[in-house]
Amino acid sequence: MALIRKKEKREMPALSTSSLPDIIFMLLFFFMAVTNLKETTYRVRITPPQAAEVQKLENKSLIRYIYVGQPLPQYQNSFGSETRIQLNDAFADISEIESYIVNERSAMREEDQNLMTVCIRADKDTPMGTINEIKEALRKVYALKIVYAANQRSQY
Repeated sequence: MALIRKKEKREMPALSTSSLPDIIFMLLFFFMAVTNLKETTYRVRITPPQAAEVQKLENKSLIRYIYVGQPLPQYQNSFGSETRIQLNDAFADISEIESYIVNERSAMREEDQNLMTVCIRADKDTPMGTINEIKEALRKVYALKIVYAANQRSQY
């Protein structure tokens, strides 16, 4: 006959932490591979103007940039040396600003679309007429929040 034994209480084995560094390394590598930091390649020369009062912008994901200045030397053969506008990584005309803003706004979440800000990063030698034409194009597509990039003036 079979003997009936009393069941012994078994303890749970300790959690093995030997593979923990491998798991953390794989997670770190995954996030490094998936994360995409966007950097804009400047195609225009920008020396920001000096300002007496400067504020740092809070939410940079809601900001779209328009770069204005003379093309860098490697682009002057193709585009000349007069003031040009850069949208993302390409040169553009003033007529293209409206479609750029509409496309950028439609790519944003609906609740963020009204919070979009346009930052004009212009060279200090950019003619004011060019800046006014950009502002008119922005006004046509109701991009009314405009900021200008500048450096803090060191002396008054």
